[in-house]
Amino acid sequence: MNRIIVDPKILAGKPVIAGTRIPVYLVLNLIANGYDFDKILKAYPVLTKQDIEAAIKYSENRMKRVEVKSLNR
Repeated sequence: MNRIIVDPKILAGKPVIAGTRIPVYLVLNLIANGYDFDKILKAYPVLTKQDIEAAIKYSENRMKRVEVKSLNR
């Protein structure tokens, strides 16, 4: 089962955890702000550890395909 889906009818096509309206960016934001898996699961009990891992892997795969440019000008 694909844990991450992109559907134009759900959150304007942003990647979300399948079966939820929880976007991948929210999971990544929580991690960036110090949440560990247990804290995320407590805050969003509909999620599983595998969902969180899928969000991280999805982001990693997307970043591999994106050309990143320096913000320094």
